[in-house]
Amino acid sequence: MSHANARLTPAGRLIMVQRIQSGRAVAHVAAEMGISRTTAWRWWRRFRNDGPAGLVDRSSIARSHPSRTGPCVETRVRIMRHLTRRGPVFIAGRLGLQASTVGRVLRRHHVPLLRELDPVTGAIIRASRRSANSYEHDHPGSLIHVDVKKLGRIPEGGGWRFHGRGQRPASKRGLGYDYVHTVIDDHSRVAYAEIHGDEKGATAAGVLERAVAFYATLGVRVERVISDNAFAYRHSAAFHAVISAHGITQKFIRPHCPWTNGKVERLNRTLANEWAYARAWNSNTDRAAALPTWLDHYNLDRAHLGIGGRTPIDRINNGRGQYT
Repeated sequence: MSHANARLTPAGRLIMVQRIQSGRAVAHVAAEMGISRTTAWRWWRRFRNDGPAGLVDRSSIARSHPSRTGPCVETRVRIMRHLTRRGPVFIAGRLGLQASTVGRVLRRHHVPLLRELDPVTGAIIRASRRSANSYEHDHPGSLIHVDVKKLGRIPEGGGWRFHGRGQRPASKRGLGYDYVHTVIDDHSRVAYAEIHGDEKGATAAGVLERAVAFYATLGVRVERVISDNAFAYRHSAAFHAVISAHGITQKFIRPHCPWTNGKVERLNRTLANEWAYARAWNSNTDRAAALPTWLDHYNLDRAHLGIGGRTPIDRINNGRGQYT
C-alpha cells in the first residue's frame, strides 16, 4: 500500500509506464523517477500483463497458507468454544493444540471475546469496564481481596435452566439467595470460598477468620485485605475484630470503582461461568456440594493467564509443600 511519501503512487506509476511506452529505456525512466530498475521493471511488467489495473496496490497476503490449521480442526475449536464458553488455554488442553493456535482460529472467525458474552446464554452483551493499569503485590499474603457473589437458589428437581423458562411450578418461586463469600490472594490467585445464607458482618468475619487459617496452612500470613464499601466490611464490629486480632491492615476501594477490586470480581465471574452456571443443576444442594471440588481444580489444576499460565498453588509454593 502506497504511503504519503512514496516515490510512486498509482498516478506516478502511470506516468512512468507512459514514458516507457514512448520508447525510452526502462533504466533511464527509473533514474528520472528516482526509483530502482527492479521497481520500474516490476510495474512495467504488471502494466503489460494487466493494463491500468496492474498499477493498483495488491494485497500482501499470501495466496496459499500450507501451514494453516485444517478446517476440521478449526470446526472442533469453534464447537468446543460454543459448548464450553472457555478460553484458548482450556480449549487447547482439551484438543491437544497450542493456545496461540486456538486464539488465531477464534480471531479468524471473529468469535467474540468471553468478556463480551453473557456467561449463561452466550449472547453478546456490552463489555464491562477494564482498567488500563494493572498491579500485583510481590509476595503471597501481602494483599487478599474479599467480596460476595449473590446466586439465586435452585428448587429441588431443578429450576428454569433445567426445565426451561415457564415450565417450573409457581410454588417453586421465591426461594431466596445463596451468598458466596469469596477470597483471593493478590499475588498467587489462590482462592477460598464459602456459601452462606446472608452477607452480614458476623458471617463475613467468620469467613475471613477461616480464610486466614486456610492461607496459614500454606505458609502465608495475610497482611492486608481490600474490599468494597459494603456495610459488613466497613461498619461490622465482628469483621473489625478479626482484622485487629490478626494485625491485618484494612483497605477499601474507591466508591463506584469495582475494578479496583478486580481480581476477586474476576474470580466471581470465573466461579459463575465454570461452577454456578456451568450446567443445569438438579438441586441447590448438588450445586453447593460441587463448590469444594471446583475450588480444588481452580487452585491446583487450572492454568491462570494472569500469572503466566501457571496454577495458583504452584506459584504460591514454587514446587514446595502440599495443598490440603
